[in-house]
Amino acid sequence: MSENERVTAAVLIIGDEILSGRTQDTNLRDIARYLGVLGVDLAEARTVPDVLEEIVAALNALRDRYDYVITTGGIGPTHDDITADAVAAAFGVELQEHPEILEMMQRRWGDELNAARRRMARVPVGGELVKNPVQGPPGFTIGNVFVLAGVPAIMRGMLEDVGPRLRGGRPTVSRTVRVEGSGEGAIAAPLEAVAKAHPAMSLGSYPFFGPDGFGSNLVLRSRDVDELAAAVAELTAALKGAGIEKVREVEG
Repeated sequence: MSENERVTAAVLIIGDEILSGRTQDTNLRDIARYLGVLGVDLAEARTVPDVLEEIVAALNALRDRYDYVITTGGIGPTHDDITADAVAAAFGVELQEHPEILEMMQRRWGDELNAARRRMARVPVGGELVKNPVQGPPGFTIGNVFVLAGVPAIMRGMLEDVGPRLRGGRPTVSRTVRVEGSGEGAIAAPLEAVAKAHPAMSLGSYPFFGPDGFGSNLVLRSRDVDELAAAVAELTAALKGAGIEKVREVEG
């Protein structure tokens, strides 16, 4: 694989509790950061309710478009945890109780291993397990899809088993130029000029306001560290050339 080949992923967040606002999602942020280190671009994210047909439709659209899809949520013991059902339907295969998961559950719950808990042992035929180093049953993977828990701590633990299975690309590097005391109107022209000169790069403006003043953090991202350095220098010069003096590079 060429070091410049782009490897892409999508995240499918599943759950009525996310859409209702009762639960605040942090998994998307953590997945994006994790994939970025591996050189995998998170290209799209969707949130869908606990409706089988909608999960299947979103999953099929995403897995056809991107190299990988990571789902979070909907693999618990309750009736509305239907992610496994949806993934099996999307791939056109049956669900089966995985013997390794059943054995693990038997050791943990013994006679208290009821029908609800056994739901968490179901894996699509042909699927492989994703280790869960935190607590509870593992996730699973089939095709280019990785099915992870929705609980953030458990999801992050499962990611550690997902990473080694991904075909990474060239990692994206970012640098930040901080402008203080000038609004976005003042920095728009210099930023646009640098963006046009480097079309393969990502340049974003993120305003900030607070008791200590206002301004913008200009974040430049690229896989080419030399081009990135050149663009930072060009942007700094362009901003100062526009009469903006409070310009400095910062971490993050």
